[in-house]
Amino acid sequence: MRIKTPKESLTVLTDLVLPGETNYLDNLFGGELLARMDRACSIAARRHSRRIVVTASVNHVAFSKSVPVGSVVTVEAKVSRAFTSSMEVFVDVWIEDRQSGEKTKVNEGIYTFVAVDETGKPVPVSKLEPETELEKTRYDGALRRKQLSLILSGRMQPNDATELKALFE
Repeated sequence: MRIKTPKESLTVLTDLVLPGETNYLDNLFGGELLARMDRACSIAARRHSRRIVVTASVNHVAFSKSVPVGSVVTVEAKVSRAFTSSMEVFVDVWIEDRQSGEKTKVNEGIYTFVAVDETGKPVPVSKLEPETELEKTRYDGALRRKQLSLILSGRMQPNDATELKALFE
């Protein structure tokens, strides 16, 4: 398989926040934003793997700022690291100021997807080679995040988490 870069999976979804998607404070429902993020991440994972992909986990979500009704929301997702059949996808969410057009980051998240065949069996994916400094930082952190997730789920013993242990040595 050919080694790919994060930019090959880049997915950008831009949409408007409508009144029916907001809470009593006229801000976008968190669940609606999570669904948009999941769709963008799914497309990014599919672009990387060229296979059917399923959401394995939502590893991290940070709601930094509310998203008011009428906002133009841009969701940007790209694969940050590929493992055997799973892919970590990092997603950033931005809103535009209505007058200036200036973009503000309001949310970010980390999702994990698994590439599968038509029967749902995991299949191998291409390796990833980061290019920018941000991509390299996210790539390096992905293994630590994966090890932590495996420890918390009971599928890895803490002593086997070499990347995590190295942080404390």
